[in-house]
Amino acid sequence: MEKLIAELTRLYLAPEAVTREALTQHLLGQTTRAIQLTTADGLARALVIPFRKVSGAAEGQHWTRLCEVANALQAELGLPAPAVSIDGASAFYLWLSLETPVPTADAQDFLAALRLAYFPETELAPDAATAPVYLPPCLNPRSGKWAAFIHPGMGASFAEESGLEMTPPVAGQVGFLERLERIGEAQFRAALAKLQPPKVAMAAPTASSMPDAPAAGLPAAGAQVAPPAGAPDGLLLKDATLEDIVRYLHAKNIEPTFRHLIR
Repeated sequence: MEKLIAELTRLYLAPEAVTREALTQHLLGQTTRAIQLTTADGLARALVIPFRKVSGAAEGQHWTRLCEVANALQAELGLPAPAVSIDGASAFYLWLSLETPVPTADAQDFLAALRLAYFPETELAPDAATAPVYLPPCLNPRSGKWAAFIHPGMGASFAEESGLEMTPPVAGQVGFLERLERIGEAQFRAALAKLQPPKVAMAAPTASSMPDAPAAGLPAAGAQVAPPAGAPDGLLLKDATLEDIVRYLHAKNIEPTFRHLIR
């Protein structure tokens, strides 16, 4: 448990966010707390992006969209690989850790610009950068199932129901977090600048100034983002096999356990 708390603190938590005792109770499922990822002086320590089922969308589309966005964060914006979690009910989340906390206005601008460029069909709350979140692993208070960080290759198996019946192993949760890197301040500023559309002088409309044109250097909204040749290992592979996942976990000295679905 100490290692898990240390990793969550390194990546996501402000010093004053929650007491150690309260966090331990939360992680053990004794209570479930919505935890702030902002500091007392109004800076964002981490960013969380939800991907929920959309009415009328194809089955598993929210998982496919998460994969596209996670890959774009790395391949297009030059950011470290994010963590991936299930919420214990029906949604996936991407978790971005900031090495240097940023003003919440900048964090909200980043999320809004990212949404416009890559997932415009996904709703994003106006307080997405400041709203408290249920930090995994924890019990979802509505479903009674566990939210947890997951190996990205396992995401498709949770597309219909994103929750665990049993407490996720602490060692596994640590394994998914310990190699994650935080986003440096220069990386964040460069990504934010790339996401924001260029300023266009008042003149005759051009293709780049039309409302539906993506920001310079970015794919159109909803476009498939393919990993480049020699893509880093962090890119999400939504079609990873069970053998791929087991091999990855064994390399980290983690013995996996899997739930069995009977259809």
